[in-house]
Order: sequence, then structure tokens, then C-alpha cells
Amino acid sequence: MAKHFSPAPNQSPVPSKPYAVPEPPKKKRSVSRIISNILLVVGIVLLCVAGFMWGKAQWDYHEQDKINEKLAAYAKVPQKGGAPTVDWTGLKAINKDVVGWIQVPNTVINYPVYQGKDNDRYLNTNAEGVYGVGGQIFMDYQNTKPGMVDQQTIIYGHHLKNGAMFKQISDMDQQQFFDSIDTIWYVTETANYELEPLFLYYTTGEDTSVRQFNFDTDEAFHAHLNEKLQKAVTKRSDVAQLLPNVKHVLTLGTCDYIEGYGRTILVCAVKSEVATSSQS
Repeated sequence: MAKHFSPAPNQSPVPSKPYAVPEPPKKKRSVSRIISNILLVVGIVLLCVAGFMWGKAQWDYHEQDKINEKLAAYAKVPQKGGAPTVDWTGLKAINKDVVGWIQVPNTVINYPVYQGKDNDRYLNTNAEGVYGVGGQIFMDYQNTKPGMVDQQTIIYGHHLKNGAMFKQISDMDQQQFFDSIDTIWYVTETANYELEPLFLYYTTGEDTSVRQFNFDTDEAFHAHLNEKLQKAVTKRSDVAQLLPNVKHVLTLGTCDYIEGYGRTILVCAVKSEVATSSQS
């Protein structure tokens, strides 16, 4: 006869895991872990991209500084003031599109000026024909070479955040700094033009009225200048009295980061014409 196991007297049967803790669903834990890993990878990728972009920007500015320093060696600026002396032969050996040189005493502005077949050529291309974050300072392609021939000559330059190119033109929207700039040199192979600022105004990139180079009459030219003067942010206190006899202006344009605008325009006159105006 088969024997049956029976618990000893006063001994309870052994329960089958009455207090076992149920395991969490493996599927939920797996999905959560996958999402966490994906987010971690995305975060690492974004950090790498940000680091690369920062490094690329620093390198671009470094390369721009190098070409600026190289080209600056082709002009000698007198310590006691006066027009820069430019090595035109040396500059033309690098790039025959050079038409002039602009220099503003007591600022970093000391650059050759180029003129391309359009206004895109030197936006991000340097004098050596390769990419440059600041390109080169350039004259409007519709102006007559070498500049200061038309009633209005327009020269453009980038506003770089490290202070290079035409950043200090944009800074002249502060009256104190504007007043500190009393001389701007524009030099060509055949002439030296000593100018001074008249007024500065803001506008947009869509404002086509800025790019007018010659006018049917002197009255139309002066009306144009007076219209822009109404938008002035900074100006000479006597500018309205100086405008009537001004025959030529050098207009310097750069970008700004001011909401609703985007362009800063500085209008300069030849000192000898301004002097004639003030004496009349």
C-alpha cells in the first residue's frame, strides 16, 4: 500500500510563496530604458554639434583676422595724421579688383576696398578668392571706379561681433562716439579724400532708395540727403546748414542687430566742401 506523507502533529503545511513580490512588467522597463538611451545620445550629439559650430566660428574669425592683417601691411598710416600711403602694385598682385583704401583714425577701420561684378562677390569671399566670414570691404558695383566720382559713392562692410570690419560704423549710433570721429580717409591711386561724418540713420535691407548714385539736379541730390537726414539717429549739430553746398558724399553701410531695421548707414562729406558750406 502506498504511503502518504502527512505533516507531523501540530505542524502546518508549508505555504507555496505566500509573500512573493510580483516582478514589474519587463516590457515597460525596456521601453523606458530605450527612451532614456535615445535622449542621452541626442544630448551628446547636440553638444558635439554646438562645440563644432563654436569651434568653426572661432576658426573663421581667426582666418578673417589673418587676411586683414596681411592686407593692412600694404598701407602705411602716418603717426601724426594724414592720408595712408598705399602699395597699389602689391595689392593688385593679390587682387586686381582693388579700387581704394578706407581708414578711420583711432579705430580698427583700415582696409582696402574692392569692387566686384555684383554686390555678392565680396560678401563672404576674401581678396585671395577663398571663403571669409567677413569677406572684404567693397564698393557698390554700380558706382563709377575708383569712387568719389558719382554724387554718392556707397561702400559696404560686415558688422563682425569681434569688432572687425565695419562694426565701429554701427557703433556711431552713439552720439558721443559719433562726435569723436572727425576724419575719414578714402584713398585711391589718383586722389586722397578727407571726409567727415554728417549723419547716421537706420533702414532696412529692402530700402532701395539708399542706392542712388547720381541725380538729375543738385536740388534733387540735396532733397535726397535731407530726406535721409530726417531719419538721423546721430548727426552733426550744424548738418542742415552744411548740406546745401555738398557735392559728393561717401556713404558707408553695414548690418545692425536692431529690431525692425537691419542696416546702419553713415553719410560723410568731403571736408573741403563742408568747409565751403560753413563759410557761405
